[in-house]
Parts: sequence; C-alpha cells; structure tokens
Amino acid sequence: MLLVDGEPVSSPTATVRAVRSCAFKSLFSPDLIDSRFLQGSSGRELVAALMGNPGLCAASERLRAAPERQISSGPEGPRHVYVFQREYATVDPARVELVGTDEMTTCVGVAVRNNKTGMTSVSHMDFPKIVEGGFRQMLELLGDDNAPFDVHLIGGFDDASTKVVHSSGGKHNKQEGHSHPLCCKIVEVLHKFEQQFHLRSFCVLGNNTMTDSYGNARPIVGGFVMETSSGVVSPASFDMTSRCPDEIVRRIRVSVCSYDPSWKGKLLETYDTHADIFQIAPACWMPDWAELASSLNELSDSEILLQCSTSPAAEPPHFVETERRIWKYMMENPDWEDTFPKYKPRVFRWTDDGRWSRHS
Repeated sequence: MLLVDGEPVSSPTATVRAVRSCAFKSLFSPDLIDSRFLQGSSGRELVAALMGNPGLCAASERLRAAPERQISSGPEGPRHVYVFQREYATVDPARVELVGTDEMTTCVGVAVRNNKTGMTSVSHMDFPKIVEGGFRQMLELLGDDNAPFDVHLIGGFDDASTKVVHSSGGKHNKQEGHSHPLCCKIVEVLHKFEQQFHLRSFCVLGNNTMTDSYGNARPIVGGFVMETSSGVVSPASFDMTSRCPDEIVRRIRVSVCSYDPSWKGKLLETYDTHADIFQIAPACWMPDWAELASSLNELSDSEILLQCSTSPAAEPPHFVETERRIWKYMMENPDWEDTFPKYKPRVFRWTDDGRWSRHS
C-alpha cells in the first residue's frame, strides 16, 4: 500500500466510484469504503494523484535543485554498489555506504529502505513486465516489518509527446511513450502489496522534465545515490571506474536477457549481500549475435542513437561509445560459454585497494 504523509493514496476517480458502489453497504460496514478506495485505483489514476501532491512536488523540486554527486572508485572513496539497467541489489549499511544507479532516461530508479535495519534495495526498472516480479526480488531480503518502508521513485520523463527528435543534423521521427506506462505499473504494484510503502520521492515524468536548446524533452535527474546509513537520496553520476565490476558483461546481459527465458519477468542478479560479493548470474546469447554486433557497429553515431535507444535525444554523451564497446566484446566472444563457462556466475570480491577483483 502506498502512503504519502502517512495517509493511503487514493485517486479522486476511484474515490467517487467507491462511494457510489458502497454507499448503502457502508452503513453497516464503515471500513468497506476505505478498502474499495484503495483497490479501485488504477496505476494511471494513482500517477495523476501523486503528480498533483504538493508535498511530493516540493520534494521533487528539492531533489532537482540539489548538487549532483560525482561517484568514483578507489580506496579513498566510500564503498558503493552500482546497478545497471534491469539490475537490482540489496545492501547492508554495515558493509556498503552508498548504492545507486544512473544513465536513466525512460527508465525509473527505485529505492526501498527498511528504516529499522537500514537494509536497502535499489533497482533500475526499464519495462512494465518485470515490475511485479522485480519488487518481490527486492523485498525478499528487507525483512518482515509492520512499519512502512521508505520508497523513492526517480527517473523517467515526459517522453510521450516527443514525436520528433531535433538535433544539429536535422530532425527525425521517433515514436515515444515509455516512461508513463512504466510509472503506472510501478505505483499500481506497490499499492497492491500488503506492505506499506511511504513514498518520499516521486521525481518522474513532468516532475523530472526539461527542454533542451533543440526543443527536445529530457530528464533533469538521470541518476541517484542513497546513503545507506541515513536514507538520504541525492542526484548522482558515476564515472566508468565506478560502474563496476564487470561493466561490459553486465551491459550485455541487459541486451540478451529479453531472449533468455530464465530471466523472464525478473530483475538481473548482481550483488550478494550475505556473502558480500558480486555474483554476476549467467545469461546466454546466440552465436549470430556477433554478426548482428558487427552490423550495428557499421552504423553512424546518429543511426546508433535512433536504432538502439528509446530516447535518442536524451542519452548521455558516452552512449554511442558504450554501445560500440559492447559490440566489440560480442564480436570477440561470440560463444557465451567463454564468458560463463558451464553456465556458472562470475564472482568478484572486494580488495583492500577499494576495487573488485574476479575470483571465478
């Protein structure tokens, strides 16, 4: 169940519908109307209600105005865990100081925290069909607690109206509309759970949209990090050294997991909080993916943006370079068993110099 300022969220449409259908029965069962209010709210109605909430709007404004933290790896920096698109990680504050994600355009970053224990789970959700199963994965290690968990929803933007992509090279048609259905599914699923979720941040869609000099809609906050000891969330960006370990292999899993039935409806597994290791669960790909990678690598930068992104005008500057690095790896490693021998995970342990080292 979603809460804002300690009160259950209900859309105006669902409230009217519940009042009309329960007016007579409520005389005998005063609790019935409240139950119907909550159950009658669709994701679309809930998003509309949340977007207009003054407290959440003010929280989004504070987040947008906050300075962006630059996260790097090394012995001097705080220990952190990073999640890529469609990944999740649950962390213990006794071991991990920061957890977060970036590179969000039409995706939504989710942080759920148990305030009693500090256990925190963060995911980078990209598609409505992984939302329900993904939340069950995230909640598995947060503990059973009657008190509300804090939840932050950050990322995504008003991409539904972006029909034409403008750039210095001209304009290109590009049908959009990914962020809104994803946000609707997220709030709908959260509202159906028995666990109470206190929504602290809702910096999504119109609350997270700006227009660039070409007239393209773009997200304002494209990444965030949470301090596990306090639960404080800040805008953040991660450099290449901090998106570790196993950056390229993990990015490839995002591309191939949609074709791998073992990942249907699930978030990708990364950090093992019990063992304090990164355990990159395996994924497989077809040999002809190397040929596809070679073909894609022949495209121009602008063609790569249009063909490989849901939001070509909003991608970070390194997007094309990253795609080419992924394709190079696949061309050099066409057999997935070279990457995941015997379909075993790739395991990394933390070293004294503040880095992750592969052990198997």
